[in-house]
Amino acid sequence: MAPTRPRIPGSTGAVHPVTVWADPVLRTACDTVTGFGDQLERLVEDLFATMYAQDGVGLAANQIGVGLRVFVYDCPDDEDVRHLGHLVNPVLVEADGVSVRGEEGCLSLPGLRAQTPRWDRALVRGQDLTGAEVEVEGTGFFARCLQHESDHLDGGVFVDRLSGLRRMRVERSIRGADWYRGAQG
Repeated sequence: MAPTRPRIPGSTGAVHPVTVWADPVLRTACDTVTGFGDQLERLVEDLFATMYAQDGVGLAANQIGVGLRVFVYDCPDDEDVRHLGHLVNPVLVEADGVSVRGEEGCLSLPGLRAQTPRWDRALVRGQDLTGAEVEVEGTGFFARCLQHESDHLDGGVFVDRLSGLRRMRVERSIRGADWYRGAQG
């Protein structure tokens, strides 16, 4: 009997269009997941498939139009250690250390990037696909990813973390983007 290979996340998932900034689902806090089963497993698979298709390092459910508290990640930290997983009903319980400004972008704001302040350590508590409690801690770039995806589930985007001239420039770029004007219809 041949050994079974581990399943690759997203390999059975469907790729969905990524919701752009103008959609209200991105500005609304997501609902708590109460059902753990096949539908949740399918959502996580679809999130992985979509994230990989878009060359992302994280993706929240509302970024594919599903207003549930779920996100996936495949993200390195600053030591290039790969972190791969998902969180259901995540809550950012700690974000501390040193505040670091780093380039940040978002699949829901295509082509836009800005130097965004984030803490260099983050701790998120949530659940896995079975409902078991899990805790994920990240530092550096992975901490940035955990904070970014947690913000999405609370109805936020990285632009909300900007101020002054940086924010004005990004907001002007959003208003001028074809994907934004098209969504305004």
